[in-house]
Amino acid sequence: MSKTKSLLAVLGAGLSLTLPTAVMAQEACTTYTVQQGDTLGDIAFTAYGSYNYQMIFNANREAIANNTNNLPVGLQLILPCEDGRLTPDSELSAIIDSETERQEANRDRNRPYAPPIKFVTANDWKPFADESLSGGGIYVRMAATSMQRGGNDRDFKISFVDDWGAHIDTLLPTHAFDISIAWSRPDCSQLDKLGEFAVTMCTDFEFSDPVYEVAYSYNTLIDSSYAGARAFSDYEGARICRPEGWPTSDLEVQGLAEPVVTFVRPKSPMECAEMLLAGEVDVYSLEVETTTANFEALGATDKVELNPALATFNTHHFVTAKTNARGREYIAMVNAGLAEMRETGEWYDIVATGLAEFAKQEE
Repeated sequence: MSKTKSLLAVLGAGLSLTLPTAVMAQEACTTYTVQQGDTLGDIAFTAYGSYNYQMIFNANREAIANNTNNLPVGLQLILPCEDGRLTPDSELSAIIDSETERQEANRDRNRPYAPPIKFVTANDWKPFADESLSGGGIYVRMAATSMQRGGNDRDFKISFVDDWGAHIDTLLPTHAFDISIAWSRPDCSQLDKLGEFAVTMCTDFEFSDPVYEVAYSYNTLIDSSYAGARAFSDYEGARICRPEGWPTSDLEVQGLAEPVVTFVRPKSPMECAEMLLAGEVDVYSLEVETTTANFEALGATDKVELNPALATFNTHHFVTAKTNARGREYIAMVNAGLAEMRETGEWYDIVATGLAEFAKQEE
């Protein structure tokens, strides 16, 4: 699935880099004022010991969304606690619990019957969607919660069908399901640069507002000729690994489409990590949290370099087929729920608790 803003020159090159000197001392569970030369990757490394800055972005998305490549000096950033809490005295589940209680108290028990909205997703996409996770994962919890916020009071059903391609090819177009959780949205303003699948997504499907923004990093072996890439054109000729169903549209708009590059598409992110270490691919590009977890699990962080200059953001969305007569109505309901969740802080609470659960499982 096409999972699923040019990012910063932030990610720091794996463990082969020394600590940046531009970043002043900062700690988790505090706020930090951006200094000249700071990047999110530098700040994350100093605060958490890892270049994975996704948690900082989640907590400050409105403040830094348009400044990811050049953080303004003086910008105040929240540095969450290592477990995702925004402050040491806050509780991750507090907002979720209070909002759920409020919605339950206001629920209309006598509302007219309407057929349930049918959501579909798939397993093996932790921490976003997997039946082994609380509530089915972050995105599944967001979908379920959105149907109970923003004035919504509608029955719904969420199913898992572990064939992402079938969601787009069959299940949504035939209206067996109404909404799929969740997909990357291509840059539909550049259709001439997109591959066939991305064009189909643009022309045949409606997207919700962004559910989450994920940073995609570019990883090579330390001694790879591609380790020094500083422009996307430097990856020409590379074998780039992204799992089956993950997006390539962010690369396509940069001129990296087949046959300029070769896309290798195994079933899982871990297979991409293993193929990189075996020299079977040149570049492993996926969500920074997933790649970090993969290489840590393989004990291979010292063998891999993360490109400090190139990365992309992909936004994830709920999607419906344009042929679904009620599809736009359902997407509007989801959007209303998501908007309220962001206003109350419940969106962040769901993200933080989901990431904390995932981190605990990976220990």
